[in-house]
Amino acid sequence: MISWWIHALQLAELIVSSLVHMIYGLYIFSTAVAGDLSQSLSERFFKPDGNLEVKREDPSGTNVDDLPPIVLVHGIFGFGKGKLGSFSYFAGAEKKDERVLVPDLGSLTSIYDRACELFYYLKGGQVDYGEEHSKIYGHLQFGRVYEQGHYPEWDEDHPIHFVGHSAGAQVVRVLQQMLADKEFKGYQNTSEHWILSITSLSGAFNGTTRTYFDGMQPDDGKTMKPVSLIQLCRIGVIMYDWLDIPWLKAYYNFGFDHFNMSRKKLALWGLVDCLLGNAGPFTAGDWILSDLTLQGSMEMNRRLQTFPDTFYFSYATKRTRKILGVTVPSGILGIHPLLFIRALQMSQWRHPPDVPPPYKGYRDEDWQDNDGALNTISMTHPRLPFEHPNRLVVDDSDCLPLQPGIWYYKIILEADHILFIVNRDRARVQSDLMYDSIFERCRKHVFRKTPTLPNQPLSLNNSNNNNL
Repeated sequence: MISWWIHALQLAELIVSSLVHMIYGLYIFSTAVAGDLSQSLSERFFKPDGNLEVKREDPSGTNVDDLPPIVLVHGIFGFGKGKLGSFSYFAGAEKKDERVLVPDLGSLTSIYDRACELFYYLKGGQVDYGEEHSKIYGHLQFGRVYEQGHYPEWDEDHPIHFVGHSAGAQVVRVLQQMLADKEFKGYQNTSEHWILSITSLSGAFNGTTRTYFDGMQPDDGKTMKPVSLIQLCRIGVIMYDWLDIPWLKAYYNFGFDHFNMSRKKLALWGLVDCLLGNAGPFTAGDWILSDLTLQGSMEMNRRLQTFPDTFYFSYATKRTRKILGVTVPSGILGIHPLLFIRALQMSQWRHPPDVPPPYKGYRDEDWQDNDGALNTISMTHPRLPFEHPNRLVVDDSDCLPLQPGIWYYKIILEADHILFIVNRDRARVQSDLMYDSIFERCRKHVFRKTPTLPNQPLSLNNSNNNNL
């Protein structure tokens, strides 16, 4: 009888989670469409003066084109400029600086595939996923063509600042390692020095226990439970890609074009094969959630370094607190409905007793604080399977002058995983302070060739403790 009740509760949770995610997805899509329609009507009846010329200079008189770009890299289910119309994944933060790029990468593709796409987005050319990798995972070696790179001069003398949200932070780390290892065919001069700084916002460095609640098997971190949220997601994505409706995919794309799941390439029986789990990225394990399990993250981290000449910063978010020694979500109204159920489940996480712990010294309580999507311990800095140099920041002024090769991190209280993205109205001033401090640091406090101190140190401490 008890087992029946447990199964009933699990089914109810699956139904509620599925409905919440579907409704939120429809909300994002409809909001983007409404915004585009409004903009089109506005441009039709109030045409801007096309003769106006805007001079690209910052207030200090520096030519904007001489500044290193700041590249914003989205996380899971994210999108870049050009997708979902004029909707902004980073809640309009890209407008705060004149030299910001927002690439559109595969929203569910693996971290490795996204790192490849990011490289060619910047340098230009046809995305090359590598011959060996492509054979292992059964997809095309070559993907999208960028006729013109968004920063073709990118090299050691023209490095870039990267800001990654969620899985986007790990994408940049993989990209830097690939640059250091000279993995891009035809580019023999790449190095880790091509990246000046990496800033992580709720970054997925060490995996998340949420993947197991969503449906990944905790014993191997690769296979999926037969009945789960991600099984429903898998079916939806396969159908979306198979239908291959041009205008819809131009509006939003999960990024699996290199798997050839379109009805134009895949017959009906091929679709059935994918749905049955005999083919496609979900079967091969070449997708984002396999990389976000604790096992997948540890495997990836074994080859990723923290380089001595790059600056690293991290903001870890937390939406839980302890009451009488028990970790619980910190308030119902403050947590986004998309994340509340998972925040509660993750705060009560217990590693399955029949599965070996993922690493020596593992404790459940270390992984209970979370932001509804990632565990707070996972976001501070790379720590598994070995800990990288790091420093907890309490007072900004104590860290100046900044030193490369160290992960400076802050823990932001009362912030869920999507507080600083999509909807600026949720965070308001806190969001402005966050992105202002990140962009100001990139422009004034991070140097390589001329490591001189700025005239005035960055001092943006406030009650939210969210500025590094």
